[in-house]
Amino acid sequence: MKQVAKVVAWLLATVLALVLLTVAVFWERDRTVAELAPRWAQAPSQMIEVMGMQVHIRDEGPRDDPIPIVLLHGTSDSLHCWNGWVAALSPQRRVIRFDLPAFGLTGPQPDGDYSIAMYVRFVLAVMDKLQVPRAVVGGNSLGGQIAWGVAVAAPQRVERLILVDAAGYPLQPKSVPIGFQIARLPGVRSLMEYVLPRGVIESSVRNVYGQPEKVTPELVDRFFELTLREGNRKALAQRMDQRLWGDQDKIKTIRQPTLILWGAQDRLVPLENAEKFHADIAGSQLVVFDALGHVPHEEDPQATALAVRRFLQLK
Repeated sequence: MKQVAKVVAWLLATVLALVLLTVAVFWERDRTVAELAPRWAQAPSQMIEVMGMQVHIRDEGPRDDPIPIVLLHGTSDSLHCWNGWVAALSPQRRVIRFDLPAFGLTGPQPDGDYSIAMYVRFVLAVMDKLQVPRAVVGGNSLGGQIAWGVAVAAPQRVERLILVDAAGYPLQPKSVPIGFQIARLPGVRSLMEYVLPRGVIESSVRNVYGQPEKVTPELVDRFFELTLREGNRKALAQRMDQRLWGDQDKIKTIRQPTLILWGAQDRLVPLENAEKFHADIAGSQLVVFDALGHVPHEEDPQATALAVRRFLQLK
């Protein structure tokens, strides 16, 4: 028994030593919005108050556009992912994008509510704040699920719908980014509130690209630094605890003209889900990009934005 006790004690001491070493090597403190803003909230960024949060937003293009385009990013992403689309669309259309609660510079939701219903209310509240009664609403991944949730909850507010590798059906991923895996692990994710190996971020970003060689150090910087925004690491874990699907039957009620864009190399939300959306949304258009992954709007903004321009009948 004494020998067993010694082995157990040695194992515990080794684990503790490894934890302390990990903390010492990879410890990263939270960053304030003031620290991050000079790099990530340059003009035309602004902060507006919505639902008790200071929301990071960019509102660009013609102010007299009667039907603006509202774009919603995915999990752990930020409004910056739409830069390429904004460049292609804003000369003719007003384009509104913002960091969703739990992510980017917007940060945590005060009540810790990260349900899809909360996100739908949030998007509608932003539209109300900006006095946008009706919009084209598009989103990627989690943002796509929120986008179609808005179309279902408030169909009179959505003129057209754009779904980019959208969530909504029960997931059967072929590969999950390591950052998402960690956010679901009790204990380990608590440690990640204090440590953040840059390699975890780089691996996660490369995982969602169809062509990982396109992932640049600057792109990894963006994900790494905005993950460190005060409260975002804890908020991500809370988001992972809350329901990701369950209302998929409502997808069949969508009547807005809908464009579905998908990367054939998406291993997180596979192409089969695109085909489900296409089958369930009457009259929808499906465009597949063979070489692209889960974030095709960022991996190849020119090709994907061209499909959007055709959908919106822009010259």
